[in-house]
Amino acid sequence: MTVIHESGADVLRRRDPELAGVLLGELTRQSTTLQLNAAENFASPAVLAALGSPLANKYAEGYPGARYHGGCEIVDVAERIAVDRARSLFGAAHANVQPHSGSSAVLAAYAALLRPGDTVLALDLARGGHLTHGSPANFSGRWYTFHGYGVDPETGLVDHAQVRALALAHRPRAIVCGSISSPRHPEYALFRETADEVGAYLIVDAAHPAGLIAGGAAPSPVPYADVVCATTHKVLRGPRGGLLLCGPELAERVDRAVFPFTQGGAQMHTIAAKAVAFGEAAAPSFAAYAHQVVANGRVLAAGLAAEGMTVVTGGTDTHLIAADPAPLGVDGRTARGRLAAAGMILDCCPLPRGNGRGLRLGTAAVTTQGMGEEEMARIAGLLVSAVRGRGDGARTRDEVRDLATAFPPYPA
Repeated sequence: MTVIHESGADVLRRRDPELAGVLLGELTRQSTTLQLNAAENFASPAVLAALGSPLANKYAEGYPGARYHGGCEIVDVAERIAVDRARSLFGAAHANVQPHSGSSAVLAAYAALLRPGDTVLALDLARGGHLTHGSPANFSGRWYTFHGYGVDPETGLVDHAQVRALALAHRPRAIVCGSISSPRHPEYALFRETADEVGAYLIVDAAHPAGLIAGGAAPSPVPYADVVCATTHKVLRGPRGGLLLCGPELAERVDRAVFPFTQGGAQMHTIAAKAVAFGEAAAPSFAAYAHQVVANGRVLAAGLAAEGMTVVTGGTDTHLIAADPAPLGVDGRTARGRLAAAGMILDCCPLPRGNGRGLRLGTAAVTTQGMGEEEMARIAGLLVSAVRGRGDGARTRDEVRDLATAFPPYPA
């Protein structure tokens, strides 16, 4: 039982100091810089404990009560807990917790509902669609015929008139709703209306808002979608992995699309960690956290706008902010590099007018650290200072480090 009772870090230091140094270095990086990537967060110590548990040793192809390997009695309990908690958390009739990633979840949703060559309507990649929404470099673009809808270049919001026109013209088998860079809530009812009009399935890729939905800080797509795909990291604060939600009429098709069609053995340590995260997200404290994420996002967006950046859609309803640094005389990629040098970690995203790439940032991780609106206003100032490239860069980096270390993600 040494592996359970002794610190995992201590075991690694003793047996593989080289890799222990890598892990320690990454923890130091996360603790001394600001994690503003909209797709990242800090999993709780309980989630990390489940990930590093003996459940990682178990091979468990199949589903609880119907495995292809013996000795699954205990891991079956873990998966049933995860499924029950996911169903309760999101108000869904059925949940599949086995997808290894968000992309795996989307692949399974397509496999459950589509056949190769079917027509699909999704947000254009140049306007914020995900790789799994039709990229020619991805399975989705190779196996299905995608048509991309866009956004209003002025408002940055989905152009639902165009969605309907394209749906009527192409009669897709499925319509995908979801974006990697939209800071506003999708209008699920309008997507459902269009899908019904042309007899299409509605697939909602809720990878980004899943945690906000769980915390009651964003509307749920479950009443509108045929299948909801999600990730369990990002705002949800769980392990890196995927999740599928659907009604009872599609449950068997979805399950078979995950296993045996697109995946083999379930990662039981990750499923247990998902169960932990779902349990944490059901607590009142998580609802308070989710609403604070949104409040922080609004303050940060307003701060960037006040400093001269163009904030897409004029603000945010979520954890996510998309901003164009061009008014500061810098393109998105250059700005990202300057920010990384200053210790502020984020990424780029397409801009709605199709004029290059802007900055995509999020408030989930810094909110997990305990930062509030006061800190968001400070971050806005530090961010703009770094992007402008003026003044003392070393001083900005020191200020970022001081702020990050004042709110450690894993307090001793």
